[in-house]
Amino acid sequence: MAIEAAQVLSSDRTSLSDVLAVAKRIAEGVIRENATQIDKDCSWPEAGLRALQAAGLGGLVVDRKFGGLGHGLMALAKVCEILGRECASTAICFGMHCVGSSVIAARATDHHAQAFLRPICEGKHLTTLALSEAGTGSHFYFPQTRLTHVDEATLRIDGQKHFVTNGAHVDSYVVSVMNHDPEGLVQFSCTVLPDGTEGMTWHDSWQGFGMRGNDSRTLDLDGVHLDAGNLLGSEGDQIWYMFNVVAPYFLAAMSGTYLGVASDALEIVRAHLIAREFKHDGRRLADSSVLQQRLGTLWAKTEAVRQLLYNGARMFDAGDENAVIHILSSKAEVADVATHVVNEAMTMMGGTAYRDGDRMQRHLRDVRAAHVMAPTTDLLRIWTGRKLLGLALFGDE
Repeated sequence: MAIEAAQVLSSDRTSLSDVLAVAKRIAEGVIRENATQIDKDCSWPEAGLRALQAAGLGGLVVDRKFGGLGHGLMALAKVCEILGRECASTAICFGMHCVGSSVIAARATDHHAQAFLRPICEGKHLTTLALSEAGTGSHFYFPQTRLTHVDEATLRIDGQKHFVTNGAHVDSYVVSVMNHDPEGLVQFSCTVLPDGTEGMTWHDSWQGFGMRGNDSRTLDLDGVHLDAGNLLGSEGDQIWYMFNVVAPYFLAAMSGTYLGVASDALEIVRAHLIAREFKHDGRRLADSSVLQQRLGTLWAKTEAVRQLLYNGARMFDAGDENAVIHILSSKAEVADVATHVVNEAMTMMGGTAYRDGDRMQRHLRDVRAAHVMAPTTDLLRIWTGRKLLGLALFGDE
């Protein structure tokens, strides 16, 4: 897709309003045009992602010293919300690229900057996360994939990752691993793995109930050799990365995406109530006080979780240490509200949504993933409660 100059971000055009305007034009253009087919074919949303890259959004959350736009959680949440209105799969795929970018950038070396971050910011490189495993479920921060040292310059990775969003399509993967310190104690670390490294084997493409463009595949890692320079931070830093970088950016991206789904569902049902008119008496559905009350309630619930998310993002970007509780809670509450809003919207539209409401039906299937994408809603509420009680996050979960 050709991108006009006015749609491309540059060094003198990086404000949040500029970012959102560019994201909106792409969302309402190529992303909207491809959303139905992506859902039908379970196809990875390449056109939308390439358009976002070409417009300069690849380095959205990467520091300006690496050539990025230097934005944080607020921009990520709002961009994913805009994209999620049109295609939740595209929003999550872009969101995971941004989360991966933020992890690489957090403690970047010169090697990381040259090999990964500058190409990301130039729109030449996409990345993603490879954290989840079948054996640990929503406890993604306890990986069992093994890291060993071949020699001082070479690492070896063995294991299997599940639900790798953007699987087999991007240029690198942030992989969490388990290894042992010199005293033999278990520690957890993070690496960045270039695509096509020998020993990587992808399983079949994603054919899910919803989020059908994610291509969240299983990845086998069998004797994968990796340059030691691709270790992120120091060995044993994985828990720091998980709760200082991965969790906040990941939760903001997911919350924004599903807030976008809820917002679009709300707009679809609002338009339906205004347009639907009974032939026998000329009254509209919009004239029903029951439906007025239900629509008003859905709007209030949606706006409440939007402000919870925005407030947490604002606090995080300002360096407020109390932001974490808002970020943890926002994804759980957005998941609850988004699922409720889409379900209610389907009911309020009656048979129309079931007969030919392909967009609403897609939202219904997509939004179901909000509760189960780790950290799950239950786990996030446990963590929120533990933070309120002054307890460590890890306990009897």
